[in-house]
Amino acid sequence: MTVTPLNEQELAALRALDTPTVCNALELLVPERRGYGYTVDPLICSFPELPPMVGYARTVVIRSMNPPTIGGDDMRAQRIAYYEYVERGPRPSISVIQDIDPLPGFGSFWGEVQSNVHKGLGALGTITNGCVRDIDACAEGFQFISGSIKPSHAFVHVVAFGVEVTVAGMEVRPDDLIHADRHGAVVIPHEVARDVVGTADLLARKEAVVIEATRKPGFSAAALKEAFAKQDDIN
Repeated sequence: MTVTPLNEQELAALRALDTPTVCNALELLVPERRGYGYTVDPLICSFPELPPMVGYARTVVIRSMNPPTIGGDDMRAQRIAYYEYVERGPRPSISVIQDIDPLPGFGSFWGEVQSNVHKGLGALGTITNGCVRDIDACAEGFQFISGSIKPSHAFVHVVAFGVEVTVAGMEVRPDDLIHADRHGAVVIPHEVARDVVGTADLLARKEAVVIEATRKPGFSAAALKEAFAKQDDIN
């Protein structure tokens, strides 16, 4: 990654926002991205009570419907190489996994063991079009945002890692900065990452004028028009 990773204070400020608010800010900062860069397919958030995840993408491609085509020794070497990849790079990380089977989520990559391993290697959680399992036994504080929940891992195995992936319509490259919560996920371009919080604050102040107007007795279309005019003076 060619940019300086965000520090903990900057990450914490982003975690204080929900993902829709981040999307709103990006519509102002990078309006050309208004129609892409976020999840568009339904996903299940297993732990909606957890705070938003903000981290750098570790990208993975998996399959599970058929056994892997390589032998046991090669599989072990690939798995170690994958874990080394997860450990490298900016932290915290988010594991972004694309299941490329005809039936995504046939078998689960995620469960008690993988969630603990990845948490230990610096990951906050996963975003995947595949499935998850062991909901009650996964690592504490580790977030699952997935296409489905299933009971078996079937023949799940890693096909590739450190490559561009597409999950729920969101294209993600290695080390992309991701913001995710119960609503889904969005990629924050590195060049505007430090401007998102300030822009979100500006939008909140503009929205407050309208919301305040709606709560006053006698609210009307005329009052709404006046509130919209007042928004233009806020900067």
